[in-house]
Amino acid sequence: MPIIRHHAGLRALVAVRGHPFDRTGFDAMFQAMDGVSATMVDQPAAALLMNPDGMAEFDVLVLYDMPGLDFEAAEPPAMLAPSPQLQAGFRALLEQGKGVVALHHALAAWPTWADYHEWLGGQFLYRPAMVRGQLAPDSGYRHDVAYTAQTHAHPVTHGIPTEFPVVDELYLAQVFADDVVPLLTCDAPFTRDHFWSADLAVRGAMFANHGWDHPPGPPLIGWAKQALASRLVYLQPGDGPGAWNSAPYRALLENAMRWVAHQGLR
Repeated sequence: MPIIRHHAGLRALVAVRGHPFDRTGFDAMFQAMDGVSATMVDQPAAALLMNPDGMAEFDVLVLYDMPGLDFEAAEPPAMLAPSPQLQAGFRALLEQGKGVVALHHALAAWPTWADYHEWLGGQFLYRPAMVRGQLAPDSGYRHDVAYTAQTHAHPVTHGIPTEFPVVDELYLAQVFADDVVPLLTCDAPFTRDHFWSADLAVRGAMFANHGWDHPPGPPLIGWAKQALASRLVYLQPGDGPGAWNSAPYRALLENAMRWVAHQGLR
């Protein structure tokens, strides 16, 4: 099935910073989308726009940021709380119905803001923490995993191949699977032996999982959900060029932005 191209104008505010990435390669992905105007704004300035007034000229908010974590602290990462202004503004934005697309490491942002992660549908943890009233282990990561992504029927996946190859980072993290609509799964195993501990990594032991345990997770790497009055999509792929340069992934991201913005995809 051919990938469908859209031409209606869409204005996206793309919040970035907090996690290393190739800005040029990431921006090129948006530049290749017909009719999409993407404005990248770094945190903390981006947070000042995450309210109805700041987003008035944009159709969709794309989160590719990871605020709320200080990796330069004496015992990294220090957990930083969002300001009351950001919490109120972001909630007002969702109550207004503004669409949001969250990508990859946005799942780790604002670790102390429980509502934020309820809206996103999951959370990546750098340290063990209480999640939904239960102690959860720190999350797992694995770079450059080659896998096959499988799409589920939904307006966001319309016109996307039912399967396509990806090489990208995967997470073994908290996923609130009962509260989301699956969009994308993959054939990689989501078990402890196939991931490295995030907590060990920030303590200086990169690519290690000794003494770390984590229950198996669902192979769910993309979902849609309702966040107050807004549509929200989370896509775990997006760490680097293995996703950015993939035509199916680019089309999936564009579909996601247009669906949450109520542009032609029901």
